[in-house]
Amino acid sequence: MRRFLSRPAALTRMAAAAFTLMLVVGGASAADGSNGTDAATEAKLKTYLAGPQRGAANKARDVYRHPLETLKFFGLKDTMTVMEIWPGGGWWTEFLAPALAEKGKYIAAQANAKAVAALQEKSTKDAANFGKMQVVTFPDGAVAPGSVDMILTFRNMHNWMGGGEEKKMFDAMYAALKPGGYLGIKEHRAPTTAPQDPKAASGYVREDFAIKTAESSGFKFVSKSEINANPKDTKDYPEGVWTLPPNYAEGDKDKGKYTAIGESDRFTMLFQKPK
Repeated sequence: MRRFLSRPAALTRMAAAAFTLMLVVGGASAADGSNGTDAATEAKLKTYLAGPQRGAANKARDVYRHPLETLKFFGLKDTMTVMEIWPGGGWWTEFLAPALAEKGKYIAAQANAKAVAALQEKSTKDAANFGKMQVVTFPDGAVAPGSVDMILTFRNMHNWMGGGEEKKMFDAMYAALKPGGYLGIKEHRAPTTAPQDPKAASGYVREDFAIKTAESSGFKFVSKSEINANPKDTKDYPEGVWTLPPNYAEGDKDKGKYTAIGESDRFTMLFQKPK
């Protein structure tokens, strides 16, 4: 005999199924305890992503970098103290700094004094958008231990590996985070068909190596996303990842081919410092 659920039981089953689907689709923002990016923060990010304080060339790269989707996956909130590790010229700074200025705090943790000076000049020239951000060097003399809610770093792990400093950097990030704080990483993804080059000379890093390195510093792996995946990326170029746009390391040689591929295939991962 076929069994029929009572209406309350059926509704319970439906609610449970819907919640499960939300966890699968929503990724870390639903499943990791961060409660995701709230509507007010998302609206603020959208405003500054479209704002005039961003350069046109930087906006054109949104199609490859998926900034809003990436930050929502990480669960960023505008009340957080957020430190970006080695932001370089400030691609993410252009919208993170103003979005966090009112209720939170944005810290640009640069690699050296020259990079610090460049962002400080940006702060001086456009104080309305960047005047409240803090610019420091990292990992030396950056911030007080346990004072940061979230750390973000984009396509930098291969640089640390090139200098043999990846463990030092992860240790320093772990120390800077509050217990329960989050670390969001995006990096060029290496194929699993070859061992990891310790120096990451091609610019690509294996996912398992990234996870192992983070966990060796005490981080707990939370979740990963395919937001920044690019299946067209074959990862076998003469000049490594820099063969692809926006660098075009080979100049005009096969430029049309590399333009059609687009920017690199990237993994996007979220880690947490245990409470």
